[in-house]
Amino acid sequence: MDFEEIWSKAKEELEKKVPTFSMWVQPLKPVSFDGNLLTLHSPLALAPQMIKSQHDEKFREILKKVCGKDISYNILYDDEYSKKYHEYLKKEERAKKNENKDPQLDNLAQMQSSANLNLKYKFSNFVVGENSRFAHAAALAVAQNPAKKYNPLFIYGASGLGKTHLMQAIGHYIIFNKPKLKVKYIKTEEYFNELIKNLQTSDKTNRMDKFRQKYRNVDVLLIDDIQFLESKTFTMEEIFHTFDTLYNNNKQIVITSDRLPKDIPTLPDRLRTRFEMGLVVDITPPDFETRVAILKNLADTAGIKSEFSVFEYIAKNFVNNVRELEGAFNKVSAYADIEKTDLTLEFAKKVLKCDELKKQITIEDTAKAVGEYYGVSLNDFLSSARNQRVSSARHVAVYIAREITQKSFEAIADFFKKKHTTMLYSYDKIKNDMKTNKELENAVNEIIRTLKSL
Repeated sequence: MDFEEIWSKAKEELEKKVPTFSMWVQPLKPVSFDGNLLTLHSPLALAPQMIKSQHDEKFREILKKVCGKDISYNILYDDEYSKKYHEYLKKEERAKKNENKDPQLDNLAQMQSSANLNLKYKFSNFVVGENSRFAHAAALAVAQNPAKKYNPLFIYGASGLGKTHLMQAIGHYIIFNKPKLKVKYIKTEEYFNELIKNLQTSDKTNRMDKFRQKYRNVDVLLIDDIQFLESKTFTMEEIFHTFDTLYNNNKQIVITSDRLPKDIPTLPDRLRTRFEMGLVVDITPPDFETRVAILKNLADTAGIKSEFSVFEYIAKNFVNNVRELEGAFNKVSAYADIEKTDLTLEFAKKVLKCDELKKQITIEDTAKAVGEYYGVSLNDFLSSARNQRVSSARHVAVYIAREITQKSFEAIADFFKKKHTTMLYSYDKIKNDMKTNKELENAVNEIIRTLKSL
């Protein structure tokens, strides 16, 4: 076999095993094979390092399978190939923009609007990593065969990891590939507000009938942030009957949450068991390689030119979720646009000031310090535990986090996996209690001194 045939067969196998195949492996070009060494060129400067560190074993295993013996491989960055490759990408993008419009697009746009979907959330721009591989596969399976398996599909994970993206991608796929099916997406909070509004009208009976039909007369119902149901008894009742109606009529249900069904306080067993009766999958924070791929995809989609080292810098410094990762890139690209300058590594460092930010005390630092003082673990803080010891310590952690980090109550609520109003209550409680409780005041001041000495 020559080097092109070897690489062609290897690529087929690598596509199945490398989550970010399209990012790193697809652009590789074979240039020679001497019987023991396959040489490949890449248009991406970081590819040699990234592939060697993340996928070396997979490459060697597959090349051995293709060649029937152990062989080595070498990946080299080629500047000339890089220029041609990126010019090719630009031409592809221009070609897409100049394609003749499909006469069905207007109708599809109306369907998207009716379904309440955001145009940007599709499978084609969701970057799959080890953190999301299973969730992505389950979501795609549901999109391709609604109500055939994984019904309901329950996707959970922390804020900003891509749950909404996957859920809406299911909706988009169905609209474009199965246009006869009726899709509806709704945030639980919006569902609750709409429910209350209909209950408060003079024509309550008629309005509630229409409200119920709106969500029960669909083929695919996508319910986002189901944890918002907590303590809303009547809304839970409505969701329960909507769920049963759809499920019994063989309609697809997809649900997202920031926690498992069993970890949502006050959720009735009959709802919890229904949420768990299909498939429950999670999304975790992306690893470095996936974060770089997400940033590269974001830049390509927006047509933004950037040094590759900028992606690496941001990926190293923003590790918690996709939302903050994208926020950091959007910030530096906006500043570069305003100042009419190139998006370089030095410019990104100047704008983001990550080294300075690392010296600042975080919400997690605060929670750990308070936990150490009161003998409460970080897991206790983030759980649904309501015993007095954990609850009291959590109130203190919220108060100090607000005072020391100056983070918003929304950010603090995201960290503790609680409601914004609960954070406000905790802060006000400690602030007022300190006026009359000297022991509490001393404890708070001691924890703050400890944090500032770190």
